[in-house]
Amino acid sequence: MRKNRLVAPVVKWVGGKRQLLDDLIPLFPKRVTSYCEPFLGGGAVLFQLQPNIAYVNDINLELIQMYEVIRDQVDELIAALEEHPNEQTHFYSVRDWDRNKEQYRQLSKVQKAARIIYLNKTCYNGLFRVNNAGEFNTPFGHYKNPNIVNAPVLKAVSGYFQKAQLTFSSIDYANVLANVEKGTFVYLDPPYDPVSDTANFTGYAKGGFDRSEQIRLRQCCDELDRRGIKFMLSNSATDFIKEQYAAYNITVVKAKRAINSNASKRGHVDEVVVRNYK
Repeated sequence: MRKNRLVAPVVKWVGGKRQLLDDLIPLFPKRVTSYCEPFLGGGAVLFQLQPNIAYVNDINLELIQMYEVIRDQVDELIAALEEHPNEQTHFYSVRDWDRNKEQYRQLSKVQKAARIIYLNKTCYNGLFRVNNAGEFNTPFGHYKNPNIVNAPVLKAVSGYFQKAQLTFSSIDYANVLANVEKGTFVYLDPPYDPVSDTANFTGYAKGGFDRSEQIRLRQCCDELDRRGIKFMLSNSATDFIKEQYAAYNITVVKAKRAINSNASKRGHVDEVVVRNYK
């Protein structure tokens, strides 16, 4: 299937790989037809590869439902987005929709999808973050002219989703990996091992991803390798992660930390790209 350059992330996501694609592209297998990504997030790698067959998953159910709306109801989604102004009062009103669980359940999938995109485009630094109750809690961003309705990209992504054989899910990553068939390339972009006590961010879904989860993920990677399935994994370049994946091919790349409340701390940091192939 011919690639469409307009197919690109529609939301900004913590740890998104868009600014690292030039480093990652040379490390991908030369040909990817069947693809699996258990931690989809903003989907930069999926949209770069645009495989014909893909199994994509994220523990954030509302994010997955947003992608399904883009696939199935993109015109309705664009119309819904056009109803949201870049105003602080409106932002906080929309942000609070999920505080009333009963009313929130009655919203349509299109309304919920438009809410995610609107909040992502207008909140501070595009930071999707929820509290312990699973409620969006990032403040208003005060941007002069955010691109709330990017219709060309939304329609391009919808077109790709409709043409390709995509399977969406929102389940535990281990269940996704257990069902991967040989010949499928797996890209893993989990919540990163924190480089410091203050750098730990797991606020894009309820719950967390501590080192016991990092170990469980590495064990899943060992099983993929045993089954002869190619995988690539991104993570922070901590000693812990390097030790976990010491048996594999590790490449260090420099990523710009784009989301930090202190602008002076948005420099380049080392990340590792782990592969079980050359």
